[in-house]
Amino acid sequence: MNTNPLVLVISNSADPDHDPQLKMLAGVPHFHVNSSDALAAAPKNAEIILHWAGPRDLLRAAFLACPEVRWVHSRAAGLDNMLFPELVESSVPLTNGRGVFSQSLGEFALAAILYFAKDFRRMIRNQMAGRWEPFDVEEIAGQTVGIVGYGDIGRAVATRVHAMGMHVLALKRHPPASADPLIEKFYEPSRLSAMLARCDYVVVAAPLTPETRHMIGDAAFAAMKPSAVIINIGRGPVIDQAAMVRALESRQIRGAGLDVFEKEPIPPPDPMYKLENVLLSPHCADHTKDWLDQAMSFFLQEYEHFCNGQPLENIVEKHLGY
Repeated sequence: MNTNPLVLVISNSADPDHDPQLKMLAGVPHFHVNSSDALAAAPKNAEIILHWAGPRDLLRAAFLACPEVRWVHSRAAGLDNMLFPELVESSVPLTNGRGVFSQSLGEFALAAILYFAKDFRRMIRNQMAGRWEPFDVEEIAGQTVGIVGYGDIGRAVATRVHAMGMHVLALKRHPPASADPLIEKFYEPSRLSAMLARCDYVVVAAPLTPETRHMIGDAAFAAMKPSAVIINIGRGPVIDQAAMVRALESRQIRGAGLDVFEKEPIPPPDPMYKLENVLLSPHCADHTKDWLDQAMSFFLQEYEHFCNGQPLENIVEKHLGY
């Protein structure tokens, strides 16, 4: 086996020689592609494709142009924007960045819970108005969090909220056979409404698949407590955004903490910019100072495993989309 296989790197960078993360590939044989023209000039003997950034069409074209590819890696954890039939049906393993960004997203979920429990918006509003106005706040210990999608991100949330004394429920397609010390009870997707009815906070961390698209819609919001807060750190379209706005505007639910949206960026006229009961993050809750370095370091670790014939981590079930 060639211990130094060629990597075809797909990114949007116009100057890869000065891109901090792409420079981390200095010890790895690689060829950079950022357009169809660049792909036409690329060697066709790449054994690995690193999808760092860029459109799915370019990834698909690269995959079809390189018959010797034996592994595809996606920097991102979410795969809904990059899967295509030829890759899904092939025997080529696909890995992703699952786990690299989970800790920061878990922190955002906890921060959003505290934001609503302590009414930080009211504190800031009074501070800016020069108003001294004491008010009651909530303790989160003893309250219930329901996690929709209990994968790596969901576990990062559960670890943090459980440590705060909260009860944790989780929705999972295939609940584990053995007990999980973080989770009080698992629910299958068919029992979503039953779980939501118990929750003070609902954290959506599910991948986007045909089964999860608009999983949280009018029926789900009707099942929630009027005091419930929904938090989305998974994929935007898992929530029916129009249904959520209706629930927020009518105070059917208490509020929402959102890092992802159905269409990004959301345009300035969107009502969510104005809603007092929304905490809005522009899809950057996992953008720590070194998040891109961590993502590339993970790929380099995987590359070493590949070269040494060791098992790859984060192998995706391509037909399921996660």
